[in-house]
Amino acid sequence: MGYEITKSKVISSLLWRMLERCGVQGIQLIIIIVLTRFLKPEQFGLIVLVMIFVTIARVLVQSGFNTALIQKKDADEVDFSSVFYFNIVIATILYLILFLAAPFIAMFFEQPDFIVVLRVLSLLLFFGALNSIQIAVIARHMQFKKLFVSSLGAIMVSGTIGIVMAYLNFGVWAIVGQQLSNQFVLTFILWLVLSWRPQLTFSMEKIKSLFAFGWKLLVSDLLDTLYMNLQSLIVGKMFSPTMLGFYNRGEQFPNLIASNINGAIQSVMLPTLSSYQDNTKRLKEIVRRSIVTGTFIIFPVMIGLAVIADPLIQILLTDKWSKVVPFLQIFCAAYAFFPIHSANLQAINALGRSDLFLKLEIIKTIISFTILVISVPFGAHTLALGVFVSGVISFFINATPNVKLLHYSIQEQCKDIVPSLALALIMGAMVYTIHWLKLLPIIMLIVQITLGVIIYVGLSILLKLERFTYLLNTLKEMVGSKKRSKFIIEREVP
Repeated sequence: MGYEITKSKVISSLLWRMLERCGVQGIQLIIIIVLTRFLKPEQFGLIVLVMIFVTIARVLVQSGFNTALIQKKDADEVDFSSVFYFNIVIATILYLILFLAAPFIAMFFEQPDFIVVLRVLSLLLFFGALNSIQIAVIARHMQFKKLFVSSLGAIMVSGTIGIVMAYLNFGVWAIVGQQLSNQFVLTFILWLVLSWRPQLTFSMEKIKSLFAFGWKLLVSDLLDTLYMNLQSLIVGKMFSPTMLGFYNRGEQFPNLIASNINGAIQSVMLPTLSSYQDNTKRLKEIVRRSIVTGTFIIFPVMIGLAVIADPLIQILLTDKWSKVVPFLQIFCAAYAFFPIHSANLQAINALGRSDLFLKLEIIKTIISFTILVISVPFGAHTLALGVFVSGVISFFINATPNVKLLHYSIQEQCKDIVPSLALALIMGAMVYTIHWLKLLPIIMLIVQITLGVIIYVGLSILLKLERFTYLLNTLKEMVGSKKRSKFIIEREVP
């Protein structure tokens, strides 16, 4: 299952991945908004609690094999089939554990409805077992157009089901129906559009070989997932499911936007970086370009979202969700670091240094857990602030190994992100002044968004920022490029 990375393939893949992430998740955002308007904060809190356990189990199902399959140069059909069957077995074991543990978890949180909801939503594990292989196949061959088509079909069908169920007063089951139908339809369409099928073959040697790389990623993902979900567990247990509903909605909006912008770039970067794992100079150029471009996009979006949070929540979710605003603003600051974290970590993965990746996650988890413990007595908002502080510290931790591996110093990284950050902060400060005019929420929102775009783009043109010119040229290439050539970084980062 060899593959060749060419510039035209990378650009085409990035285009389809961005369409898939932005288009599909844009629809998902609309679905979330509609469901949020129909449902109560405590109902969302219940679903968040259930999804904590399902999410952790899904990490265990994949066991780091997804990234290992993408990273392995000579992965063949035996590798993919072996991982598929292994994932199914793990999914079955974990489903049985969750099924039996559901009553005890429900008793701990004093939520009797928790039992049946957890047992039904845990069926997602089986879809995840197959999806992880299908997506690995797509990533290796950069067939992101197929993922776009499949994801679009899945989100439209599942979104319709979820909204109809919410309208008919199914409560939390509207979200359950939307989640399950989404994964079912996605798996079904991918099965139709992909030629890959599991072979009747299994090799424990292949599993051991992939696990030698993947287990470190598994532990790393598990630590990160446990830490992130521990916050929700604490909010749900020590405060209330209602407060958890506010906390989760405030975290979900910036997370959704940041993850999609960053995910579109990074999902293409891993196979690209892996193909150049023997060329340190080229790796640094690609990682640097990823950070420069990613922060140029994400900084204004996150700062802008924080500034318009008040009228945005009033319009989209109504006043009953007004307590979401401070959480949303804090998490916007935290998720602004996403592109920098991901680019540094993807480079480490591409170099096959999953051992180093694991060490970083252990260090970050210890620090983040310490901050979490200190924050808990001061309330849910301080807990959210702790996530931001952890993100700032994580920047230095993630960047440190690449000082040696790629000769990409922390000073260089700071220098690369400062222009975009400064520009975004100036834009945010100017847009915030519109609050003083006391306009109607809808008018204020339109004026702020329009002014923000004009200021950011205008200053980028006025200051002749290279990253803005590069982004425009890249977008043109995405749409019009037909030539096939070896992927190289053609412009130096200032």
